[in-house]
Amino acid sequence: MMKERTSFIIGEEATLTKLVSDDDIKSFARISGDDNPVHMNDDYAKGTMFGGRIAHGMLVAGLISAVLGTMLPGPGAIYMSQQLRFLAPVRPGDQVTASAKVTEWDAVKGRVTLSTEVKNQKGVAVISGEARLVMSSYLKK
Repeated sequence: MMKERTSFIIGEEATLTKLVSDDDIKSFARISGDDNPVHMNDDYAKGTMFGGRIAHGMLVAGLISAVLGTMLPGPGAIYMSQQLRFLAPVRPGDQVTASAKVTEWDAVKGRVTLSTEVKNQKGVAVISGEARLVMSSYLKK
């Protein structure tokens, strides 16, 4: 079992890169129940403003959750809030990199605030936002 961190440095950052596959999109649709044709149907999606199928925004945002839960702040981190702005579509076959950067650390309350972002393989920001988390060991106090 990994030990929960008890301090963070402003500016500390972690990233995770993933290729978004067609199977990821289909699996997310099955799990979430969101089978909007803009995600699932090539012919329908070609007629939209996107000109083709796109990944679910929350599928891509889930990579931010992976960074926060496994890397920074990591094990023991509990979401309090996540603000997201969806800036550009992600398509099947895109490689995206989710990042989180510490902007505030309250050592008394065990709360950490991070700027969050996802960029595609071209370096274009597709999601930006801010996350606030509390470390679970502080909830026991």
